[in-house]
Amino acid sequence: MVATTEKPRLEALYRDTVAEKVKQEFGLKNIHELPRIQKIVVNCGIGKQLENQKLKADIRDTVTSTLSTISGQRPIEIIARKSVSNFKVREGAPSAFMVTMRRDKMWHFLDRLINLAVPRIKDFRGLKDKSFDQSGNYSMGLTEQAVWPEINMAKVNFTHGMHINVVFSNSTPEMSKFVLKELGMPFVRRETDSN
Repeated sequence: MVATTEKPRLEALYRDTVAEKVKQEFGLKNIHELPRIQKIVVNCGIGKQLENQKLKADIRDTVTSTLSTISGQRPIEIIARKSVSNFKVREGAPSAFMVTMRRDKMWHFLDRLINLAVPRIKDFRGLKDKSFDQSGNYSMGLTEQAVWPEINMAKVNFTHGMHINVVFSNSTPEMSKFVLKELGMPFVRRETDSN
């Protein structure tokens, strides 16, 4: 990720335009009632891939490099607390890597996700709009890191996916969907949407 000192474009869009639309759409009177994006968490599960001892170092290096490149910060390693034979995970072994972004890094990441990475998904027809939990947090998955333009796949020896969670505060699924849609998140168009 390229370091930048400019203010995030999507943050300004949210503050100047989207916030007012949310207030009107949901009848909110106070700015403190507005939903806010608190953080974005990206994680890659690698426990199953680590059964091949020869690839262990390559897998760790690839996942760490990918997450560092797309987020601009170093990922933390998550260690398995229990052994689960069905998932081929051993207690004490690394099972995932995770990055949590807040403030400007979060806004820059969301901008690149919406405008650069998501449109590069193979056979893309829109993101599912049902992946919200009760608190309005949105989850999505990518099957490979190649959708990020900053990843050079010629230098990568292991293809992996990732889970991306956009965490909201003070929100509902309807509000979160409205905010993400106004920020440009390309959700699946339904037949009723076009009418």
